[in-house]
Amino acid sequence: MATPITTEESRVLKEKKKLVRRSTPDRSQLVRRVVQGLFAALNCWIGVQFYLWVRYFERGGTGLYVSRPAAVDGWMPIAGLMNSKYFFDTGHILQIHPAAMFLFLAFVLMSILLKKAFCGWLCPVGTLSEYLWKLGKRLFGRNLRLPQWLDISLRGLKYLLLAFFVSAILAMSAETLRAFAYTSFGIIAGVKMLNFFRYMSVSAAIVLILLVFGSLLVRNFWCRFLCPYGALMGLVSLISPVKIRRDAGSCIDCAKCARACPASLPVDRLVQIRSAECMACMECVAVCPAENALQFALPPRRAASSADRWFRRSLGPAAVAGVLACIFFGLVLFAKATNHWQTNLPRDVYMRLVTQARDVTHPGI
Repeated sequence: MATPITTEESRVLKEKKKLVRRSTPDRSQLVRRVVQGLFAALNCWIGVQFYLWVRYFERGGTGLYVSRPAAVDGWMPIAGLMNSKYFFDTGHILQIHPAAMFLFLAFVLMSILLKKAFCGWLCPVGTLSEYLWKLGKRLFGRNLRLPQWLDISLRGLKYLLLAFFVSAILAMSAETLRAFAYTSFGIIAGVKMLNFFRYMSVSAAIVLILLVFGSLLVRNFWCRFLCPYGALMGLVSLISPVKIRRDAGSCIDCAKCARACPASLPVDRLVQIRSAECMACMECVAVCPAENALQFALPPRRAASSADRWFRRSLGPAAVAGVLACIFFGLVLFAKATNHWQTNLPRDVYMRLVTQARDVTHPGI
């Protein structure tokens, strides 16, 4: 049974809250939204360019021609995983969708260094999911909080999906991976992905509507329960040295951080957040009213001047955005400099395959 707080303890707590009130406003969410917006705009431009490229071949090679944007391969994480396995098996880079591998490795590296910052700062699907649950909160006054047993059970779905894809790819030999990449389906996998949305079946539309509705009700519904890509990033992020860290001495036990956390993590009761569900969104840091009580930081070190003092090596939002930009543009520029970015195939190959894309099936079917 909890001991009631005395009048004196209540007075001391109020004084403590006044003393530790944050002196400067937090700008982490402003910076994160700018990064999300810029990356979403980049993806929209890539999508428009890819659509125009496809339409050029569908019209028989007439009209405006734009080059195929290699960055569209970033929307094919399975290709990125397959190409990465081929590279680690052989030491060579496949020339079909090489950008998929470099973007995949960039996003994995982000998760190694900065938790699931790719999901919380860059992923367009994650950004859409975030705005949907926030819209749902405005429409319905609150988001649905599932019972813990059901929440944990549903979270396991994304790991099952991840295990299915990873086990299937790991079982493929380098020769099989290369042969698949050069099939008609492998070459125009991006076109097949586009056509899925252009010529969506009724059943697929119903599933999409259910996902949107679920995202309005439950925070990050897709990311939390069904995204195998996010599951992989979460597992990789477990080794990240940077975590949300709480200073118990500065904390005023207001629990605002736990209520703000999109992953429903008990931030107010932990010294550091090790969970694979943490997306490094820093929403908990943004709402914390106490100075330095909550930080996105590296492990603390002892100060050189005193053996009894510790100092935290925190990363501000500008630093996080800078590291993400360096990783992303660094690997893209490296891929371009080494001529491993574009898929270099003759136009007549695309002319034949793109026009027949709706009839091209997976070689395993």
